[in-house]
Amino acid sequence: MSNISKAFLLSFLAGLSTLLGTIPIFFKTKQKSTLIAGALSFAAGVMICVSITDLIPEARTLLETIFLPFPACLILFIFFVIGILFSMFIDRSFPQTEKKNIKNQKLYRIGIVSMMAIILHNLPEGIATFLSSKENITLGLSLTIAIALHNIPEGISISVPVYYATGSRKKAFLYTLISGLSEPLGALVAFLFLSPFINNFIMGSLFSLIAGIMIHISIYELLKESFSYQKRNWTLATFFFGFFFMFFSHFFIH
Repeated sequence: MSNISKAFLLSFLAGLSTLLGTIPIFFKTKQKSTLIAGALSFAAGVMICVSITDLIPEARTLLETIFLPFPACLILFIFFVIGILFSMFIDRSFPQTEKKNIKNQKLYRIGIVSMMAIILHNLPEGIATFLSSKENITLGLSLTIAIALHNIPEGISISVPVYYATGSRKKAFLYTLISGLSEPLGALVAFLFLSPFINNFIMGSLFSLIAGIMIHISIYELLKESFSYQKRNWTLATFFFGFFFMFFSHFFIH
């Protein structure tokens, strides 16, 4: 098997790991509010950790290969803020109309906004996984494991709110699958069109932008909704568990 085939396979596996985030919706529980609050805050902890410990440092490293430290940090900050503003724009542009067969409009909205954000996140991840694996399959494998670990909570942030908003496991699974398939789509786009044009500036800017989007959604959507269930201690505990779970997983990956 050529390195290109292996790179596609790793991107595909990394994307499909998002589906593991649908596991909670297949367990019946009487503590529905506890599960929702914990799932959302856990996903927020992981996503914030990924942004702070992975995306932002990686963006800075990439930008500093082109610019001096200060302008590199300034560019990182600018794209980070653009990411927050873009996330706010998505949030405000999302239709406010009531949909039929939706039990909880707020939860459904969170699931859809999370799905859109994760698709935007997965596309450059797919590009990075493909390009890294094509050059160094060992590095690509390490990157795939890291991506798979944080894709699972990202899947939770889509499947849990969509399921409890609609009552449909099929719909929750489908939306999560769509977000996961954006990872191999990024690899395909890189292979067909972007490989000659991708550089450290583009990837660094993208990672900065995505960090802004993910932090905004984690705080403004996931954590905000989790706290609304009036389970403050549980929300904080699962948030920090998600954060430190992702943080300590780095020691086993690298």
